[in-house]
Amino acid sequence: MTTMRELRQAAGLSQEKLAEMAGTSQPQINKLETGQRKLTVDWAVKLAGPLGVEPAVLLGLDGPAAATAQTASMRPARSSLPPLLRTAPLPQAQAAASMPVRAAARGGVDQEMFLEDGPIDWIARPDYLKNARDPYAMYVVGDSMMPRFRPAQLLHVNPHKPPAAGSGVVVVKCNKAVLVKEFVRRGPDMVILREYRPADREFPVPLEEIDTLHTVVGLQEP
Repeated sequence: MTTMRELRQAAGLSQEKLAEMAGTSQPQINKLETGQRKLTVDWAVKLAGPLGVEPAVLLGLDGPAAATAQTASMRPARSSLPPLLRTAPLPQAQAAASMPVRAAARGGVDQEMFLEDGPIDWIARPDYLKNARDPYAMYVVGDSMMPRFRPAQLLHVNPHKPPAAGSGVVVVKCNKAVLVKEFVRRGPDMVILREYRPADREFPVPLEEIDTLHTVVGLQEP
């Protein structure tokens, strides 16, 4: 049976190069090839261009080997194509139909949350983000924003929408620690945020510690 690894090798790509072309990370490619992560429709759309196959070919890897093997053998090896074609991005229509999913993991003595490297998945964009630039989704980890945001909910984030008082926000600090909180106000040298647990409180974060501050515009249940 033809596998994703065989399609990648037939294209003359390393895991690192495929990850670069697909806008993800090498560990995610490895998880897809070893079955640790499910090859969803969104992943198929993202990987099809770099691999030089149709998304349906990737989605059919669990089916009869003949069809996928034949498709792989009929296309030219990726290494034989001009560099411009080897690094071509996904068609705009495909890229506009999906957005990456980010995740955070606990780390360090103080149990701060830190962003994982690269997207962990891709999902279809909701209609209200169809025309947004660079939207993404992010899983909620921890219960500091209960009951507003619950663990395992998937937040939809618009990085170019300015937050208003009361908005949910994703704050990525310069050390890559990430906070999901409520935006209260912005001062001349700090941002005031709010969390609900273990106690309802407002607290400042100096602007010099903040890399990005993005607005939560929607969510979906796990």
